[in-house]
Amino acid sequence: MAGLRDLPSVDEVLRSLRHLNGIPQTVLAQQTRAVISERRRALARGEPVSDIPVQRAVEERVQVLLSRSLRPVINATGVILHTNLGRAPLAHFDPIKGYSNLEYDLQTGRRGKRDVHTAGLLEALLGRPAILVNNNASAVYLVLNELANGGEVIVSRGELIEIGDGFRIPEIMARSGAILREVGTTNRTRLEDYEQAITDKTRLILRVHPSNFRVTGFTSRPELSELAKLGRERKIPVYEDLGSGCLVDLREYGVNEPLARTSLDEDIDVISFSCDKLLGGPQSGIIAGKPEIVQRVRRNAMYRAFRTDKLVIEALETTLRHLLLQNWDAIPTLRMIFTEPDELRERAGRVAPRLADLGAAIRESEAPIGGGSTPDQTLPTWVVELSVPKPNEFEAKLRQAAVPVIARIERDRVVLDMRTVAETEIEALVEAILSAR
Repeated sequence: MAGLRDLPSVDEVLRSLRHLNGIPQTVLAQQTRAVISERRRALARGEPVSDIPVQRAVEERVQVLLSRSLRPVINATGVILHTNLGRAPLAHFDPIKGYSNLEYDLQTGRRGKRDVHTAGLLEALLGRPAILVNNNASAVYLVLNELANGGEVIVSRGELIEIGDGFRIPEIMARSGAILREVGTTNRTRLEDYEQAITDKTRLILRVHPSNFRVTGFTSRPELSELAKLGRERKIPVYEDLGSGCLVDLREYGVNEPLARTSLDEDIDVISFSCDKLLGGPQSGIIAGKPEIVQRVRRNAMYRAFRTDKLVIEALETTLRHLLLQNWDAIPTLRMIFTEPDELRERAGRVAPRLADLGAAIRESEAPIGGGSTPDQTLPTWVVELSVPKPNEFEAKLRQAAVPVIARIERDRVVLDMRTVAETEIEALVEAILSAR
């Protein structure tokens, strides 16, 4: 059994790594010390120590550091807005390699504002001025902090939701300085509940769209127009957190999700939504509404803390322009939603024969949109099923392919959903599957 005396010195290991010419000596020394320290601690605790030579362990650690961590993958799960896979896949854009006019007004030669690059497009799409922040959670915080800090916000108990990664509406309200005033019940809230809750401390009426859950059965809540009217009568702003950011009417394709512009047309004072869901863009958040309110939020001291990066602005500007021109095919999320089942069946029919020795078969299925939007709504799809002896091991091999494939397992079969596999990914998909045999 190896002991402390068997551990090599740092210098000894570094001498054995001289063949790694392009790696700075400081990096090799750092990783060598880390490996030796880990083994020394394990020995001190009486735990087993890896029998991989220290030199090789260091080389492996360096290789991990040099390898690209964020990688493209093939999403064969059927979940269009897969939270763990980056939600909305981005429309193609060419990032500016050098300097840009991010915060520079080319007309005046003076400092500009970075969200000007998306402002015109957003106003054209929404009919209201809008500002950009780094995600919808930031948007919620900013609106509540600016409009209701120290005052009360009225919200239905049925809308006190938790979204992904522990993001809870009540907690973000508390952090913003707003005081929560719950009304109604989990399943039913009436307009009178809002009316009776209004006091001289009320600063805002909040409506939260249930973007990742549904309450069904004996339920009711006021129409948006009713809340807007109540707000006007009592001179209290009404704010709707829309969440999923749908800018295109998807009902024809079986997706019933409220449009952002519809809320604004109902005379809601301010709305916010995500850009990396049904909008089909990068992670960011939009705050839109009446000019005086949007400008007030923009002047909030925390606005700068939540501003977006230039790469996000470039990606979003590209997506918004495609939306304005109704160039749906250029936006991967919309392209996947709009793809007809017959096309998916044809795609599955081309893939399955090439995987015949893996027991490939095609069948109809349902694909969720996912990503904190359209709960309980699915789209018809076609899948390729693989009958392999050890499906869990096979699925793990797919994840280790040169181009990783993320699949799902149902009824002890590996399932590949064609709705989220792009036409340009077919060859890489087949190659990954064949290499996993």
